[in-house]
Amino acid sequence: QVQLVESGGGLVQPGGSLRLSCAGSGSVLNLLNMGWYRQAPGKQRELVASISPIPSGGSTTIANSVKGRFTISRDNAKNSVYLQMNSLQPEDTAVYYCNTARRTLPWGQGTQVTVSS
Repeated sequence: QVQLVESGGGLVQPGGSLRLSCAGSGSVLNLLNMGWYRQAPGKQRELVASISPIPSGGSTTIANSVKGRFTISRDNAKNSVYLQMNSLQPEDTAVYYCNTARRTLPWGQGTQVTVSS
């Protein structure tokens, strides 16, 4: 079964940037619509960005709350999906996870992003 491992989180000041990585244990990841999710304390997990497989065009969808600041990409050679986050704000503080766009894989441990001065 595919395992997902997220990394790249940390503490950053408002206005800063981070790049999150999601590595899958198998190449099947490359055939799936993948997404980045986040869950802030006391809130539901929400989808912030998704990307279709590269053979399908690699089209992306970005949530309005992060549009213009976050970019999702993928690298088939590395079975990985990335989330570039710029102009981070305190409201972006959350644990970030990757999964398919339909949440069909077991969740990884996530990576904590904290935006604070």
